[in-house]
Amino acid sequence: MSWTAIIVLSAGSYAFKLAGLVAGDRLAVRLAPVSGLLPAALFAAILAIMTLADGETLVFDARVVGVAVGAVAVWRRVPFVVVVVAAMAATALLRLVT
Repeated sequence: MSWTAIIVLSAGSYAFKLAGLVAGDRLAVRLAPVSGLLPAALFAAILAIMTLADGETLVFDARVVGVAVGAVAVWRRVPFVVVVVAAMAATALLRLVT
């Protein structure tokens, strides 16, 4: 990461904190509906990048199957340990076969 990007991101972070101090409750009321959705959107973006990217290339490998199995298990409300084991087993099995 370049120094320019670090400085720009630091300035942006400081500006957001300053806006929170200056605007206070007025800004919080407007952003309340959106701010509840931000953690889920950020998690989904990180999950997509970690699953589908390898460096600068787009890949569809065993990780995609593991995430899909894990997503179905979560959707079916399976206990978390079972979700992790099922996703891990699906990924390992596909890597063994291919």
